[in-house]
Amino acid sequence: MLPLASAAGAVYLSHMRVIRDYQFVDPNDKGASVAIGNFDGVHLGHQSVIDLARDGAKRLDAPLGILTFEPHPRSYFAPDAAPFRLMDAHARETRLAKLGVERLYQLNFNASLAELTPREFTQHVIVDGLGLVNVVVGADFCFGKGRAGTTMDLVKFGHEMGFDVTIAPLIEDASIQISSTAIRNALSDGRPRDAAAQLGHWHRIEGEVIGGEQRGRELGYPTANMALDGLHLPKLGVYAVIVDVLDGPHAGSYHGAASLGVRPMFGENTPNLETFIFDFSGDLYGSTLSVGLVDFLRPELKFDGLDALITQMDADCAQAREILQSL
Repeated sequence: MLPLASAAGAVYLSHMRVIRDYQFVDPNDKGASVAIGNFDGVHLGHQSVIDLARDGAKRLDAPLGILTFEPHPRSYFAPDAAPFRLMDAHARETRLAKLGVERLYQLNFNASLAELTPREFTQHVIVDGLGLVNVVVGADFCFGKGRAGTTMDLVKFGHEMGFDVTIAPLIEDASIQISSTAIRNALSDGRPRDAAAQLGHWHRIEGEVIGGEQRGRELGYPTANMALDGLHLPKLGVYAVIVDVLDGPHAGSYHGAASLGVRPMFGENTPNLETFIFDFSGDLYGSTLSVGLVDFLRPELKFDGLDALITQMDADCAQAREILQSL
């Protein structure tokens, strides 16, 4: 989803405005009922928190908002750690817009923000900067320098400074606690349906279609190639996928098969996602795609020759078509 218009300090995504600073905020962008968190993956636990903020928005006649941070604080404090994110900022924006969020306060997480004590964060960001009327956080929420602030601190500050606070309980399904960690584990194991059961939607990789080496086209399988920089890598291999083209003349939803990996037939490569869209003809370079992983079909393999590779790709696509037609 692309910005429709922009103004100082804000970007429009359909009905949602994205505000990237807590200083000099347009008065029209203040006064929301928000859920606070990183919302990596926007899973069912996150959605339950957002729904409580939605209830507050209706009760107080306020916009529904999200307060989050970019880069992810974990990336800021450990920049050399292995990629862990389930979605990048753009994919998160797309998902939140679909949930009806009207104000996305996506604040730049930097040294000055990291140094704010819990009280300073509450006063300067929540109250003075954004003028929030209602704040919803998870039961395990911590905030402020050194993560020193607790949910009880936030409740106390809310009473003092004049905004409502709701603490959302952690939710569980019948067998597991829903968490981004559990979702990452499911994806690493090649269990995208288990991940989707916790996400409440297919796990999606979103990004711009980039140029490749045209090998797929030469084999009769032209693919849309996407980078995976900064993302947690699901199990490498071939997947049945749902493809949403988010912009351009070919915008719409399609079925396909995708290879997520390093292409062992062609030497050492950086992992990427190569998606073959069924029954499609058109130029997607520069378009934004959202590729949903439905089923893991097989791991990456190295074949004796191109004929064997093409035969396997034929079988992969036939299997993916059968799976996707049953959805």
